[in-house]
Amino acid sequence: MNKVFPVPQPAPAPSLAPLDGNAITARLKELAAFSDVPGELTRLSLTPSHKRAAAQVSHWMREAGLTQVHMDATGTIVGRYAADRANAKTLLIGSHIDTVRNAGIYDGNLGVLTAIAAVEALNTQGLRLPFAIEVAAFADEEGVRFLSTLTSSKAMAGIFDPKSLEDVDQQGISRAEALRSFGAPAERVSECRRDPADMIGYVEVHIEQGPVLEAAGAPLGIVTGIAGASRGHIRVRGEAGHSGTLPMPMRHDALAAAAEMILAVEARGRADADALVTTVGTMIIAGSAVNVVPGEVQFSLDVRTLSDDLRQRAVADIRAAIDEIAARRGVRAVLDIGHEVPAAPCHGALKERMAEVVEGLGLPVLRLPSGAGHDAMVFRGIMPMAMLFVRSQNGSHNPREYASPADIGLAAQALHAFLLKTAGEV
Repeated sequence: MNKVFPVPQPAPAPSLAPLDGNAITARLKELAAFSDVPGELTRLSLTPSHKRAAAQVSHWMREAGLTQVHMDATGTIVGRYAADRANAKTLLIGSHIDTVRNAGIYDGNLGVLTAIAAVEALNTQGLRLPFAIEVAAFADEEGVRFLSTLTSSKAMAGIFDPKSLEDVDQQGISRAEALRSFGAPAERVSECRRDPADMIGYVEVHIEQGPVLEAAGAPLGIVTGIAGASRGHIRVRGEAGHSGTLPMPMRHDALAAAAEMILAVEARGRADADALVTTVGTMIIAGSAVNVVPGEVQFSLDVRTLSDDLRQRAVADIRAAIDEIAARRGVRAVLDIGHEVPAAPCHGALKERMAEVVEGLGLPVLRLPSGAGHDAMVFRGIMPMAMLFVRSQNGSHNPREYASPADIGLAAQALHAFLLKTAGEV
């Protein structure tokens, strides 16, 4: 049985008013008005609504005391809060402001607005730290409009693929064309790279997108890392036939075989349920009809875990199970893995520092992995990164996602405290 922790809801001191969760929530709602579809929040990367949202975020950055606010070559809005000394290192904080279709208002946007609020609180207090702070509102995290994704954070990490400029959307508009229309100097992408030697790291606040914090009654969670992922598809070929004339013992039913394979995928995930998730999310039945024994089926595979070794073993086990089922049922099956991303563990020192400030707020310290991808994952092996999750009701990527003003205020206070604590340790 999950323990339910009481959630303290301290009123922010007058000098820390920017950290008020109600104030941040009001801005989230204001930002949600920038949508390309009336009546819902749909703000795809580099669209007119994204451009209007970027202008609003730029305004809030300047109000918060950030300077050198500009749009970089990928459409990301970046603002800088100077250090108290010359030649200081920089801490990068933020998230993204593009959304999926018919989105909720918190995913990505919350991380940008809590970052701005934390800097505004420093500015209100007249504090400069022994490191500079850059706030980034990344332009491309969701990967809905174009095939490639995370291009904005990849540019800062120095791993941007120039071929992604050739990606086209459903209207045939290339990313390069969209960037030009957006006002981003795409030809200067190389200038986005941050030198790891100059950086303290990257920190991102994000809604959890899952039910763990809500089930535990905890408002905030310390992210241990971002799961690696293997994705692909399985094509099963049997023999199509008339459902009324083909005897059961003579069938090579591709769909029945696929169904057993899908259950094997689920069983592999359940075998390591504390560390692994396995999912089949799509299925295509070629030439399907009510009176036809299916001859060909294709279904997807998604395997995620923080352990790259476990992920590879799970994929191997699934492959073996598919081969066994195919041989026994007299069908052919091929598993093709087309996408593999390694796990991205959060940096030990940054992670523990975040845990200390959460505990300092009188909150339980709950640690959990992220099964979803985030901008933070691209900095793996390049610079230290950490994430703070905020309790989210109704998951994410839907209009019903919800984070309470009280929880948002606690997240903003935790980020502000993290900045102050970092100042005493660099």
